Amino acid sequence: MQLRRFDNVQEFWHRAGDYLLQHQAEHNLLLGITHALLHDPERYPDPPYLAIAETNGKILAVAIRTPPHKLVLSKASDLNALGAIAQDLHSLPEQIPGVSGLVAEVSAFLQAWQSLTGQSYRLLREMRIHSLTGVKPVVTASGYLRPATQSDRPLLLEWFAAFDFEIGGVVSQDARQAVDSGLKRQSIYLWEDGIPVSWASGSQSLSAAARIGPVYTPPQYRRKGYATACVAALSQNLLDRGCHSCFLFTDLANPTSNHIYREIGYHPVCDWHDYSFIL
Repeated sequence: MQLRRFDNVQEFWHRAGDYLLQHQAEHNLLLGITHALLHDPERYPDPPYLAIAETNGKILAVAIRTPPHKLVLSKASDLNALGAIAQDLHSLPEQIPGVSGLVAEVSAFLQAWQSLTGQSYRLLREMRIHSLTGVKPVVTASGYLRPATQSDRPLLLEWFAAFDFEIGGVVSQDARQAVDSGLKRQSIYLWEDGIPVSWASGSQSLSAAARIGPVYTPPQYRRKGYATACVAALSQNLLDRGCHSCFLFTDLANPTSNHIYREIGYHPVCDWHDYSFIL
């Protein structure tokens, strides 16, 4: 087994692209990060960790880390490859704050990492990846979808902070960075019903696939169908632009959001776990 580390994003994409594209739903986060590294590199100013474990020219697993964020793992055709990635990371001076990935892959990495470092870890979130190829008709709440503008920035900063607090402060991006980046990329949308009442982000990470998230509705506007309408309209918007699929993550601890997305037409693909290391 060979572990190849890449300093050049284009070379990494040339080698890993086909493998990642074979399972777009499972790899939607890795594809989104790679797309940003290729086309919007200022979002990740520090050199990324880009690694591929392979044997006889066959890719076994892929790993990406954009400091200071967590390591993100691909689907693995051989779980032993996660041990090779752990060993390679252990040889580097940088500390990693945690790891995210498919359940079996993350478990294999954590076992290898703990054997190497003795570090403990804790599960932050159990999530599920969902995919949509067509929006189902839903009862639409009053209002309409619109792109967020610079004038919405103060409200978005407030909402992002509230969203982060509500899910336990595990968002790895600074609020200002996340909002400013989203406004620049025109990936933030609001559901407007006289005033903004719900927010969803969505962007094309590939020519024919899009990622949606985060989605947030302040408590005072919930149970009115705003989030359903917002995500349904944004999903349709992205499909109308030529995307064949939309992907999103749900928190399994939030049955409401999982129900909402099923109503729109999202179906579950796989589970995803997010861990932090205990220093």
